[in-house]
Amino acid sequence: MLYYFSMHMPNTQMLGKLQEIGFGGGCHWCTEAVFQAIKGVGEVKQGYISTEREKETFYEGVLVYYDPESISLQKLIEIHLRTHQSTSNHSMRSKYLSAVYTFDPVKYSKVLDILAFLQGKFEKQIITTAYMFGDFKASRPEIRNYYKTDPARPFCKLYIDPKIKILEDKFQSFVR
Repeated sequence: MLYYFSMHMPNTQMLGKLQEIGFGGGCHWCTEAVFQAIKGVGEVKQGYISTEREKETFYEGVLVYYDPESISLQKLIEIHLRTHQSTSNHSMRSKYLSAVYTFDPVKYSKVLDILAFLQGKFEKQIITTAYMFGDFKASRPEIRNYYKTDPARPFCKLYIDPKIKILEDKFQSFVR
C-alpha cells in the first residue's frame, strides 16, 4: 500500500532554507541511500513521483531537500547521473524513469542547462530528462530508510554499496 502525501513540503522548522528537487533513475532504495549520504542534504523522502503531464503514472524516486550554500544543484545532478544508469535506456525504464523533477519553470530551465553542460563529461548520451513535478506518494514506512536500517541486507551489499563507493571515490568531499 502506498501512503499518499497531499503536501510534498518538508518539515519547515528543520529545513528552513533548504530547496527541493526530485530524482529518479533506479530503485528508490538506492537513490535514497545516495542522497542521505551527501553533506548539505537535510531530508530525503522515498516514494513514487509523477510528472506534471502524466500525473497518474508514478515512477520510483526521491524528493531531496538540500542547502544550496553547502552543495550546488549542479553537483547534486552530477552525483545522480554517476550513481545510476543515466546513459542506459534499459527495459526497466517504465518503473525507473531517469529524471530530475523540478517545482518551478526557472529551476526547470536551470536543470536543462546543467544536463546539457554535464553531457560533455560523458562519452555516451545521457537519457536523464528534466520534468515538472506532478505528484508524490511516499513509500510505506517499513521500507523507508532502507539502507540506514540494515546495510547488511543482500540487496544493499549488491546494489547500494557500489553506489556509495562511487560517492566515496568521486565525490569524497561531499560525503558525510
